[in-house]
Amino acid sequence: MRLSDVGWTDIQATTGVASVLLTALGYEPQTIQLSVPVTMASLKNKDLDVFLGNWMPSMTNDIKDYTADGSVETIGTNLTGAGYGIVVPTYVAEAGVKSLTDIGKFKDKFNGKIYGIEAGNDGNRIILDMIKNPKDNLEGFELVESSEAGMLTQAEQSIKNNEWIAFLGWTPHPVMGAMKLTYLDGMGDSGFGAATVYTNVRKGYTTECPNAGKFIANLKFNLDMEGEMMDAILKGGDANTVAADWLKKHPDAVAPWIAGVTTFDGGDAAAAVKTALGS
Repeated sequence: MRLSDVGWTDIQATTGVASVLLTALGYEPQTIQLSVPVTMASLKNKDLDVFLGNWMPSMTNDIKDYTADGSVETIGTNLTGAGYGIVVPTYVAEAGVKSLTDIGKFKDKFNGKIYGIEAGNDGNRIILDMIKNPKDNLEGFELVESSEAGMLTQAEQSIKNNEWIAFLGWTPHPVMGAMKLTYLDGMGDSGFGAATVYTNVRKGYTTECPNAGKFIANLKFNLDMEGEMMDAILKGGDANTVAADWLKKHPDAVAPWIAGVTTFDGGDAAAAVKTALGS
């Protein structure tokens, strides 16, 4: 099974869980690092099987053509209660920046910059669209594209120096969760706001591989479990190692994920996972 890692810590955590359990079940998972646009194209071209990071509604424009032609299928929700949007330090919000259009009133304070993550990301694209839209009052602003780690380093430095910064924020995220941040209002129908994460597969995958498909469809996470694993990954842990450690500490989480699932060769899934995890 080929899974996409688009470089976000939350998807590294969930893909790590999937990989550890698939290996325990006798499969040979392969995680491939791809951007969001290439992930969607690869699912369509059948060069990829599974993507656990379809954040909606922000990724509507990334996926709509593929769902319209049936080449990418959504087989379920894997996370609810998430959030996505532009954030500022709470001291900036208290100084008058509470809504999207407020950013433009303080262009000099922000040095005319909004910080995003990797190029091609849905959040970056939404910010670029906002900069182009006169009603959002961001004329002359620049989107600084880097990476999740690069953006966080910039945010931490700015907050340490009590400087003004606006950047792309999301929940769950342990580092951002530890910062005093405020999500800006006024996002309209941009795709920012409350978020739900879905699981995508290439067309026909669950029919061709019903057992693996059942397992992938069973995967449901929550903010706490993702946050715990993300924290360990952000501190330098390998995603698969972190996932394995988490599974050993939370063996009860496995049962619903392997319900109705066997090993690759038709054996007892629960026994195989228990043996693999040494629990």
